[in-house]
Amino acid sequence: MFYREAGDFKTSYTADSQTFPIKFDRYRYYVVLAVAFGIIPFIINDYWANALLLPFLIYAIAAIGLNILVGYCGQVSLGTGGFMAVGAYACYKLMTAFPDISMFIHVILAGGITAIVGVLFGLPSLRIKGFYLAVATLAAQFFLVWLFNRVPWFYNYSASGQINAPERDVFGIVITGPNAPAWATYLFCLIFVTVCAIVARNLTRGSTGRKWMAIRDMDIAAEIIGVNPLKAKLTAFAVSSFFVGVAGALFFAVYLGAVEVGEVFGIQKSFLVLFMVIIGGLGSIFGSFAGAAFLVLLPVVLKLIGVDLLGWPTDIVAHLNLVVVGALIIMFLILEPHGLAQLWRVAKEKLRLWPFPH
Repeated sequence: MFYREAGDFKTSYTADSQTFPIKFDRYRYYVVLAVAFGIIPFIINDYWANALLLPFLIYAIAAIGLNILVGYCGQVSLGTGGFMAVGAYACYKLMTAFPDISMFIHVILAGGITAIVGVLFGLPSLRIKGFYLAVATLAAQFFLVWLFNRVPWFYNYSASGQINAPERDVFGIVITGPNAPAWATYLFCLIFVTVCAIVARNLTRGSTGRKWMAIRDMDIAAEIIGVNPLKAKLTAFAVSSFFVGVAGALFFAVYLGAVEVGEVFGIQKSFLVLFMVIIGGLGSIFGSFAGAAFLVLLPVVLKLIGVDLLGWPTDIVAHLNLVVVGALIIMFLILEPHGLAQLWRVAKEKLRLWPFPH
């Protein structure tokens, strides 16, 4: 009744293979985009931007990138925080060295630099996998944080060791620095999220995505049928690192404005993005958005209930947040390994048959 494909037929292969072949799905996403671009910028304020919307959009890009590597290609990574730091510091160096170039170019180039670094650290995946690959990427995490802490060139020889985003504008509208309006920073991040999601969706549904999934399911069989493991794994590392680098650049320049690498891009950041992918659903672009939304919204909800309503101490609520996240991860791994995305797929299947028995 609410979700039907009856009468929604296709007359060509191109129409049947489009991103959203069902009309209801297409219209739903058009509505979401219309609200995101046409309504939210007019009603947003600083609290909603800084507490919810900006972190959700930026973490969604990082989760998509990690999901491509872990969920689609099956290469375990614990170095997401380090690669986000590469994007942040690359963006900072580009902003200070080329102040007249558009901020869009800075963020894209920062993603490209991170992709190159990701490929270099992805080379061990050609020989090792599983737990050993996780340890190798964990080593990359610690090495990158150490590098940005120990080499003064990366933070322009600042006495504090902190990098600060200079004020930049796009088409005369300030998007970085303390004077940037909330709606401008939101729209800037939203554009990158939309483009990254479309690119990721098409990559994972095309031949590249099928090669990644073949490597994930059984790499020896994939090699036998003609998939090049070298190319497949390194392209997964490159694309994943590009998205993560873009997220790191936005996190530094647009969201925080000032960063000290050890505090912001430590191992906790890597685990946070990994938890988003696990809770949202491995191998799902929608799951990346769902996991990011869930883990960004959860601390805000716990604060409203625990601190504002019940009057609990802030540190107790912060620890409760960790307990809840840990319990949810265990629950999803046991009861629903495919996360929130699978729950959404099951709900759609039930809507297709409702109100008939199923």
